[in-house]
Amino acid sequence: MPIKIPNDLPATKVLENENIFVMTQTRALTQDIRPLRILILNLMPLKIVTETQLMRLLSNTPLQVEAELIHTRTHRSKNTSEEHMLSFYKCFEDIKHLNFDGMIITGAPVEQMEFEEVEYWDELCEIMEWSKRHVFSTFHICWGAQAGLYYHFGIGKHNLPKKLSGVFAHSADVKNSKLLRGFDDVFMVPHSRYTTVDRTALEKHPELTILASSSEAGVYAVLARDGRQIFITGHSEYDADTLKSEYLRDIGEGLDTEIPRNYFPEDDTTREPEVTWRSHANLLYSNWLNYYVYQTTPYDIVQIT
Repeated sequence: MPIKIPNDLPATKVLENENIFVMTQTRALTQDIRPLRILILNLMPLKIVTETQLMRLLSNTPLQVEAELIHTRTHRSKNTSEEHMLSFYKCFEDIKHLNFDGMIITGAPVEQMEFEEVEYWDELCEIMEWSKRHVFSTFHICWGAQAGLYYHFGIGKHNLPKKLSGVFAHSADVKNSKLLRGFDDVFMVPHSRYTTVDRTALEKHPELTILASSSEAGVYAVLARDGRQIFITGHSEYDADTLKSEYLRDIGEGLDTEIPRNYFPEDDTTREPEVTWRSHANLLYSNWLNYYVYQTTPYDIVQIT
């Protein structure tokens, strides 16, 4: 939780310069508490796995979060039971009249297709356009980040020579970014994708800020509209065995997939993977919720525009 101190206390400036979250007494007195309303558009095939990963991270903060799950009506899940979908998911039509403090758009296993070839692309575009007026901060993950950068800024994706799979070292491009508060100088992130976004194309857009990147995995975190849109190219939410499951699936399908890098001890696939990204993942989501949602969203949610 933030430290609450008098407005003019000299420590205020010192603490802010040290990247410590300070809430002045004046602001604290004007705050009321209500649950944060977070919408999750789950495009991943194993929906229960993904929703569990995200709920775990969203719940690991002192903030009260109220999550709503939606899926696209133009695609029927082949890997999740219809009973589960009917019980826990809504369609965009059911919620489009509402406002949300935050929204997460997940990745999807369609990155080797052109965006316009994806069967739910038109519906996704409608949702992304809607999010600019009905969501205070939207958090895009992996293919969801590529889709968002393409729709909002016209930045395309590019095929990689081979699948990028593994856990890679990253560092901050912008010091003292609120999204990266508390991160180590070098932090690890899982990636699993066949495509990438060109850094030069991102740098041509003054409204985009690259917050973090990797020499091996490329750009990782991009900020737009003062945090109203955040694009994350990796999978910080992944469980310990997610990359292992994907690797074994690829091998089972006869794909020429390399062993995920920096993941199995000594690249021995019979040994349990080493988790080196869990603390970073928790910080990433708690920072997003705290600084880009809770601290900035209107208390009266209908005022989100």
